[in-house]
Amino acid sequence: MHDIKAIRDNPEAFVAGWSRRGVEDAAQVVEQILSLDRELRAAQTAAQTALAERNAASKAIGAAMGRKDMEEAERLKAQVETLKGEIAAQEAIEADKGRALRDLLAGLKNLAAEDVPDGEDETANAEQSRWGEAGKLPAGRLNAAKDHADLGEALGLLDFEAAARMSGARFAVLKGQLARLERALGQFMLDMQTATPEGVDLHGYLEVNPPFLVRDEAMFGTGQLPKFEEDLFFASSGSVSPKDMPLDLLDLLNGRHWLIPTAEVSLTNLVREQILSEDELATPMRLTALTPCFRAEAGSAGRDTRGLIRQHQFHKVELVSITRPEDSEAEHERMTACAEAVLKRLELPFRRMLLCAGDMGFSARKTFDLEVWLPSQNTYREISSCSNCGDFQARRMDARFKRAGEKKTEFVHTLNGSGLAVGRTLVAVMENYQDEGGRIAVPAALRPYMGGVTHIGGAE
Repeated sequence: MHDIKAIRDNPEAFVAGWSRRGVEDAAQVVEQILSLDRELRAAQTAAQTALAERNAASKAIGAAMGRKDMEEAERLKAQVETLKGEIAAQEAIEADKGRALRDLLAGLKNLAAEDVPDGEDETANAEQSRWGEAGKLPAGRLNAAKDHADLGEALGLLDFEAAARMSGARFAVLKGQLARLERALGQFMLDMQTATPEGVDLHGYLEVNPPFLVRDEAMFGTGQLPKFEEDLFFASSGSVSPKDMPLDLLDLLNGRHWLIPTAEVSLTNLVREQILSEDELATPMRLTALTPCFRAEAGSAGRDTRGLIRQHQFHKVELVSITRPEDSEAEHERMTACAEAVLKRLELPFRRMLLCAGDMGFSARKTFDLEVWLPSQNTYREISSCSNCGDFQARRMDARFKRAGEKKTEFVHTLNGSGLAVGRTLVAVMENYQDEGGRIAVPAALRPYMGGVTHIGGAE
């Protein structure tokens, strides 16, 4: 969400900022915002003026009646009734303009940070660094690496047809040691961000087990609603009132609860409508969760429809940080390094990309993408996005903090990142660790989670 006072004070900055983010006719959008704001404030002023006049007239009625001046009292009563109508009319205008202004602002993207490159799409993203040697597989170089889907099906451990029969397209059934490998990846990632089995604290994130179903206001807070409703799944809607149904279940069925597209929604909303103390943010609040994620992805038909790259249901380890404004930039770098550390431990080649203004997500002001090497595609593919959202989400959630000795509050900054997407990491492991016999070597870091198994699909 955006600060209307900031738009009012410096409209040119928002015209330029939204133009960078691909908003068409940004100048016209800003003028529409300012026009609604003027009409809203005019209605507020008119209502307040009419209210003050009504109160004065009401007092004068008593004085007139005390003087036995009934003619004046009747005139004042008529004036009060007229003013009541004026107040109601102005309040209706205020509500209408306020709603229109909020709806317009709610659908507008965050502004990009100054150091984010200009550009409309991924072709303008800037490579920041690389790690590992792309094309050199830890299990040995192959002349032609198999696609993960072909590899998994050949092993009899990946079944898309069975998934389609029960759930439709973009679902998969993982079996045997491949299912265990996916579970191992999630646990390994979670341990890396919190503590190893030996109890050594690594990245300092607090593990959270959050709800997977959230209400509209939670989705609004992190920016999924209202703009991206078609890309989401909701669990229930309509009106249900069976006799003797428990009230909490009735509330769920009569409400609209969304399946989370990422644990970012649940974790970030932990601070919604809260006022934190500065002490609570002396060190950034760092939260992590391993959850299933659900995405309809209505706008991505025809891309990656086969395999595990783009599924309607997948697991992900999410990282969320809540900080003071002055700490968010450094925390962004730290969070990205925490995600990179997972890829390094798994010995998967990757690169870091700084996204251009036109390719960033709705709520982000700056985003680093980590892209892992996929041998079958001979290219890097996104496996993590780490974004600094500034105070954009905090304004939508009313998440604030108070500095020591200060009366006023400030909005916190929120950050989120993938640490990592489990399914895509499984794809990268399968493709980078395959050998010429069709087996998949288990990365050394995962073997403790696999009971010592060193290969999938063949004898030890």
